[in-house]
Amino acid sequence: MLRYQAGPFARRLGLVTALAIAAPASVPAQTTLTAEGTEFVLTTPAGRTLRSVDLAGAKLNLSVAGREVELTIRSVVEDAHAVGGRVLLHHFTLPNEAGGQVDLCAPDGDGRSLGFPVPDGHGGFDLTCTSGAIGKCIRWGYRLWEDEPARSRLAALHRACVHMARADYGGSGRSTTRNGMRIDLYDDLGIETPADDSSLLFEAGWTEHGAVCVNHPRVAGNITLSEIEARWPQLAGKTGAICTEAFARSNGALLFNRSAP
Repeated sequence: MLRYQAGPFARRLGLVTALAIAAPASVPAQTTLTAEGTEFVLTTPAGRTLRSVDLAGAKLNLSVAGREVELTIRSVVEDAHAVGGRVLLHHFTLPNEAGGQVDLCAPDGDGRSLGFPVPDGHGGFDLTCTSGAIGKCIRWGYRLWEDEPARSRLAALHRACVHMARADYGGSGRSTTRNGMRIDLYDDLGIETPADDSSLLFEAGWTEHGAVCVNHPRVAGNITLSEIEARWPQLAGKTGAICTEAFARSNGALLFNRSAP
C-alpha cells in the first residue's frame, strides 16, 4: 500500500511506578497504569478502571527511573486510518520552562502531533508518535503485541517495518530517508498489499535485521549503493539489479517495498 513516511521518533517511558491524576479523575497515589494495545488502562486501589477516553484532560505525574514527568493528555480520538485493529491517538503535552505546554510529538504528515502507548512486554510501556517509524508501523498493521502462533511473524514484521520506514538498510539504527518520501510496502500476510503505481520500482526486501538486498537507495543524495555495501558488508554483492523481489524472497525477506527510482 502506498504510504508517506517520515523520520523516526519514539520516547521511552517504561514502567510507571507511581501515578497521580488531576481532573477529570481523582484517584489515590500508587495507582497502576498499564497499556493494552494503544490504550491506557488505569486501575485504582479500590478497583476502579479508567481507560484512555476517560483520561482526556488528565495530568499524569509519572515516576520514571526516579524522575517525575508530568504528561497531559489533551484529547483522545480513534484512528480512522489504522490497519489491523483499533488505534487510539493521544495529544500529549509537557510543561516548558516558560510555564506553558509544548507537544510531546513532532507533527506527522497530516500536521497532527499525536501518539500512543505501546506495551513493552514487561508490564510497562513506551510512548511513540505518529510522526515516527514505530508509530507508523503500528498504524500500518504491524501490531507487535499481538504476536501469537497464528500470526507468529508480527513482531518480526514490525521490526522489519521500522527498518524499512527509516531506510535503515543495515539494521544498525541509522536512518537514510527524509520526510515525505512515497513508499509502497507489502508483505505475504496481506496486512499491506502492493499499490498499483508504475512510477515506483522495487527498492528492497526486509527482515527484522534490516535489508537482505537493495535495488536502489530511497534517497540517492543520502547514500549510494557502494556506500551501502561498504557500510554494511552483509549487503556486499546484494545491491543493484540483482535485488529483485524474487531474490529478496529467496534470502528470507518478510517485507517488501517500492519507491521512486
